[in-house]
Amino acid sequence: MTEGRRTLTKNEALVFGALRKSDQPMSAYALLDNLRDDGLRAPVQVYRALDRLVEFGMAHRLESLNAFVACNHPDCDDSGQTAFAICDSCGKVTEFTDPALETRLADWANQASFVPNRTTVELRGHCADCSGRP
Repeated sequence: MTEGRRTLTKNEALVFGALRKSDQPMSAYALLDNLRDDGLRAPVQVYRALDRLVEFGMAHRLESLNAFVACNHPDCDDSGQTAFAICDSCGKVTEFTDPALETRLADWANQASFVPNRTTVELRGHCADCSGRP
């Protein structure tokens, strides 16, 4: 299957499809349970697919939830630092990008002589619906 510029294996396509259909982040084991009828039987199949989807920029791992979401920005790598707002009440995850955040983090890392391997920015709190704020 070809998704955008990537050719996906059957397992990658199944996992990506399940992530896109879900309105909540999914753990690898939730994905496995969801896809058993499609032929996925072992956790390693899901983890390999997730690793590739993350590598392709098609999915993101939410560190604080140990779960995954499909990327909502087609050119995610080109639009600045990706961050996530995670509602503690309903579980809704909003993905957003901010080039200024990327610049600030890079400036800090440079000043501290720190070489980051990976950056995940997650805001935890309550979405507008759950907090009652406009």
